Amino acid sequence: MKRASDPSLSTALPLQPISLDVLREKYLKPGEASVEALYTRVARALASVEAPEQRAHWEARFLENLRAGAIGAGRIMSAAGTDLQATLINCFVQPVGDCIQGVDEEGFPGIYEALREAAETMRRGGGVGYDFSRIRPRGAEVKATASMASGPCSYINVFDQSCATVESAGSRRGAQMGVLRIDHPDVQEFITAKRTPGRWNNFNVSVGVTDDFMAAVQDDQAWELVHQARPGAALLAQGAHQRADGLWVYATVQARALWDTIMKSAYDFAEPGILFLGRINEDNNLHYCEQIAATNPCGEQPLPSYGCCDLGPIILTRFVRNPFGFGGVPAFDFDAFEQAVAVQVRALDNVLDVTYWPLVQQRDEAMAKRRIGVGFTGMGNALAMLTLRYDRDEGRAMAARIAERLRNAAYAASVELAREKGAFPRFDAAGYLAPGTFASRLPAELQARIRAHGIRNSHLLSIAPTGTVSLAFADNASNGIEPPFSWMYKRKKREADGSTSEYAVEDHAWRLYRELGGNVEHLPEYFVSALAMSAQEHIAMMEAVQPFVDTAISKTVNIPADYPYGDFKDLYLQAWRARLKGLATYRPNAILGSVLEAPVTPAPAAAPAPAPVAAPAVPPDPMRTVIESRPKGGLSAVAEKVEYWTQDGRKTLYLIVSFLPVPTGVGHHTVDRAIEFFMPVGQSGESQQWITSSMRLLSLAARGGFLERALSDMRKVAWDRGPVRLGTHRKDDGTLVPMWHDSEVAAMAYAIQNILERRKADPVQQALPLDEPDAAPLPLPTAMAGKKCSECGAHAVIRKDGCDYCTQCGQLGACG
Repeated sequence: MKRASDPSLSTALPLQPISLDVLREKYLKPGEASVEALYTRVARALASVEAPEQRAHWEARFLENLRAGAIGAGRIMSAAGTDLQATLINCFVQPVGDCIQGVDEEGFPGIYEALREAAETMRRGGGVGYDFSRIRPRGAEVKATASMASGPCSYINVFDQSCATVESAGSRRGAQMGVLRIDHPDVQEFITAKRTPGRWNNFNVSVGVTDDFMAAVQDDQAWELVHQARPGAALLAQGAHQRADGLWVYATVQARALWDTIMKSAYDFAEPGILFLGRINEDNNLHYCEQIAATNPCGEQPLPSYGCCDLGPIILTRFVRNPFGFGGVPAFDFDAFEQAVAVQVRALDNVLDVTYWPLVQQRDEAMAKRRIGVGFTGMGNALAMLTLRYDRDEGRAMAARIAERLRNAAYAASVELAREKGAFPRFDAAGYLAPGTFASRLPAELQARIRAHGIRNSHLLSIAPTGTVSLAFADNASNGIEPPFSWMYKRKKREADGSTSEYAVEDHAWRLYRELGGNVEHLPEYFVSALAMSAQEHIAMMEAVQPFVDTAISKTVNIPADYPYGDFKDLYLQAWRARLKGLATYRPNAILGSVLEAPVTPAPAAAPAPAPVAAPAVPPDPMRTVIESRPKGGLSAVAEKVEYWTQDGRKTLYLIVSFLPVPTGVGHHTVDRAIEFFMPVGQSGESQQWITSSMRLLSLAARGGFLERALSDMRKVAWDRGPVRLGTHRKDDGTLVPMWHDSEVAAMAYAIQNILERRKADPVQQALPLDEPDAAPLPLPTAMAGKKCSECGAHAVIRKDGCDYCTQCGQLGACG
């Protein structure tokens, strides 16, 4: 065994099975058999944008840094140096405007254009965050169609279903974050939406809270729900009115009552999270040229429209010398750490030039500001190895020292990079260093260098969840800033033949302590896990580190199931007063499923009480339940020739509608439900692309259970080319007159409604029993203890350390 003082000791442990599994499943590419081969691929890719004569030098430096523990986030480690047209960027924020197509009055993309952009981003491997606050509220006036708006929550349904059907590059589905401002008139519907099982399964959600609202909560004041869109007649009749600033007041509520609604949902459902928008924008180095309203899916990266997360954590355990005091006094090697940080800044800056950009707008935004996010992982383990308790002042003081040295080293390296390659184009020294910004709190010497030479990257730091990269490359070191969740758990793995195997997954610090001769049956008191500390102590760690991080921190505050609700509410006020940028909590309960815990000896069973008589269950509406994806195999379909007339004359299109027989809940009968719409390619007409796009979106709406509303919305779409004639209307006297529609899209929606009505009227299809060979039984969603695990199938996926985590098999899912 190596001496404990050897810097490479943390990497000398043999790989445990979880690391090998994750490496093979997520990161190793054909022809790669080891971590070293992967590191070589990544280092060569990141050095490829250097000057030709410098590439070999920087490839060697990047490779050395990867070995030392300065790794890339998941997308970099997976896709860098491959032939995949996949982004190396983990996540983005995408804008959503207040119109259906095109762009709105302020240049934001319309809802379906934003959906297309998001789908392309997720297809290339990126997670997406959105601010939906620009979308007009339910009941607002829509002048173009003389109708009422359905509100942002109805459109979030569409984005949710789109994510469910888009497989991203590398077979990893992108995570999503939905944000709505606290003053949006539909905020109460948004807050409570995820109380419905199955709704928005592909979204994290957060409320964007302002300092004015928090002040109103503290002072028990009224709070106005406002929007720039004019309310409809019904709302005006109920008292909606326009303020002096031009915004329309839809309703007035008590701030404390609204806050309590948020807190109850967070307490029972772990969502929504909270984003403190005032602090985010006040601290922003680029406050002079951007406004931030949303974050990436895990909340550590507040971003403007089309902003990106270019992330790379540094494994802190690699820089602990004499861990646990074996071989000498434990110490953190700050000099080696700062050298790794400096090289990591250059590597992540190169990622911006190497990566494939899903959208040109994302590339332009990145080139203008060159945001990167150097972070760390293994903080909980590193503190234990230094014999410091995570939940005590000495542990927080060391964490703050590490974060401060990280900040100073990263900003100094970016200044040197600016001297070599130039500052980011939007750099303005006066605005960047203005009082109140993060950069204004840098050491005076660093500020002077920034004024003299500029800086290469507008932002440099981000503390993100590390998920599978910690498992694959850090020997299961504690995730990001988090303390360890458990010292050891059993992971169930599904094998290719359908059987399952089981092996132990061990925490890195616990494992290292055992290998050095420590007794893991009687751990020292500095081994403290996430569930063994108070919620206030979790927040105190964030408060210690946040002043040294120019973006934000992703951290889950785990609290016990019996935590008092009153104390829970105070956590969020504590976070606001601590000037944090956001907060997410997780409390295990019967709705969400409980966290993994050690087995306990059951108490002697008491005599069973008489079982209560349950009320008859109301069967779910078979036409409105969520269908996650199209079933495999053939489906019954209707193909119809549609003839219609525009100002250009007669046109013909063919529509195909596929149906799935779904159980009605009454006996063994089914009803045919449309789940897929298609228009064959190659048909003439310059507007075909829009109709094809509409068919795809309708398929999402059909599987999401809101097809009728989607078709109704399509019927309201108008264009500027005159009316479209399709179908006839029977007058009261029995005569038939032509029907006119405001656009081709509206006409197609009318044609589809007719197809569905005719199918509904066919009694043969409605009587089809489930056991017929051509019937496809559909599992209907029920109330779940957790989300369904893609690995083992158990409904046991919770949120842990900012990631999806299966408490049944140990599978780690999307982290953003």
